[in-house]
Amino acid sequence: MSDSGTSTSGSLLPMDLYNQVTAQGDKIRVLKSEKSPKEEIDAAVKLLLALKVDYKNVTGQDYKPGVPPADDMPTNRNGPSTPNDGDDFVDPWTVQTGSAKGVDYDKLIVRFGSSKIDQALIDRIERVTGQKAHHFLRRGIFFSHRDMHQVLDAYEKKKPFYLYTGRGPSSEAMHVGHLIPFIFTKWLQEVFNVPLVVQLTDDEKYLWKDLTLEKAYQYATENAKDIIACGFDVNKTFIFSDLEYMGKSPGFYQNVVKVQKHVTFNQVKGIFGFTDSDCIGKISFPAIQAAPSFSSSFPEIFKGRKDIQCLIPCAIDQDPYFRMTRDVAPRINYPKPALMHSTFFPALQGAQTKMSASDPNSSIFLTDTAKQIKSKINKHAFSGGKDTIEEHRQFGGNWEVDVSYMYLTFFLEDDERLEQIKQDYSSGALLTGDLKKILTETLQPMIAAHQERRKHITEETVKQFMMPRKLAFDF
Repeated sequence: MSDSGTSTSGSLLPMDLYNQVTAQGDKIRVLKSEKSPKEEIDAAVKLLLALKVDYKNVTGQDYKPGVPPADDMPTNRNGPSTPNDGDDFVDPWTVQTGSAKGVDYDKLIVRFGSSKIDQALIDRIERVTGQKAHHFLRRGIFFSHRDMHQVLDAYEKKKPFYLYTGRGPSSEAMHVGHLIPFIFTKWLQEVFNVPLVVQLTDDEKYLWKDLTLEKAYQYATENAKDIIACGFDVNKTFIFSDLEYMGKSPGFYQNVVKVQKHVTFNQVKGIFGFTDSDCIGKISFPAIQAAPSFSSSFPEIFKGRKDIQCLIPCAIDQDPYFRMTRDVAPRINYPKPALMHSTFFPALQGAQTKMSASDPNSSIFLTDTAKQIKSKINKHAFSGGKDTIEEHRQFGGNWEVDVSYMYLTFFLEDDERLEQIKQDYSSGALLTGDLKKILTETLQPMIAAHQERRKHITEETVKQFMMPRKLAFDF
């Protein structure tokens, strides 16, 4: 297994790579001292060797323990991965790709050491649940996993699991891309009938952004309304703010401290790229995102049980947090969390980056009016069409780079209609304006319905969801 990390020499400074190699060496010593399985040690050694090769490629020198690279050392690095580098760069804060088609997710699976969600797994989910797979699964929007077969094995034996997902509340207004993990998580919760915990990392946003604690918490409660408006059941769902819950839950904080004790500073620098100038809050934060992976963090829900596995649906950029968590879990006698990873929702301007809540024209927001939705799509949605109608009719459009088509893969549930749109656009029968009109007519009623549901969510409703309590499950 390769939960320990990935080689990303194209985007790291020499000191970052040095820290990665050092941390990986530390990890191998721990694995050996704990008499871990041979295949786990072999995988860790293989990664260490790859990191040493990266270090030599970047610095021109062999790695030597205790001899960090000089500050003025020349490197082969020319900045983060760019279109010319030919590689994608993905971490929890930055997504860069040189391709108009977006990130190469097959390469990302190899780099991150996860497994592809193949047709056999989709078929098994349908068999186990007795339900048709969600279109996010059928279309490869959720494309990668860790240990999903293990979750299904346990479920077939009537062993419980729970769902955990989250949101970093950086803005009062969420955009449609933020809905993707919640739409899918709601489906998982319904077909498996399991508890769900939703972490609002307002503490993270306070540490990373220019926000007051009060504003970060306000964003969290506003975002909670949008999450609740997705239709979650209050009897099966616990939503919590880190700033509020951690002070109320000894079990949660104890798990944070356990993770902190088992992850070194070198390891977090290697995994997340932290530097010596980052505040200590950032350096310790990954342990807070790890803690909800363990059932004993929620004693009201699970009655103190420590053995209930967690399944985390999230975007692939969050995987570094949970690779770290999965490495730590066996050392603190907890089951490793399983994961299902989604692709990135593209910005209106194209798939080269994920969207930003701070740029109003990069996305469709859940607060947008029907007129704003139409205007944004018409003005800003990147087109795969040709320059003239004549050329488009003759040669057809490129659906692989067209943002309107990409958005339809997320929100148009009818498989046959989506396939017909693809064929008509590729043949030139459907013009870019026609495609944008279809997207507009798909999103306008969906967002209007969301806004209507959200209008009826009161502060009291939010309090009910955010109160630590027993849910409708017996453990």
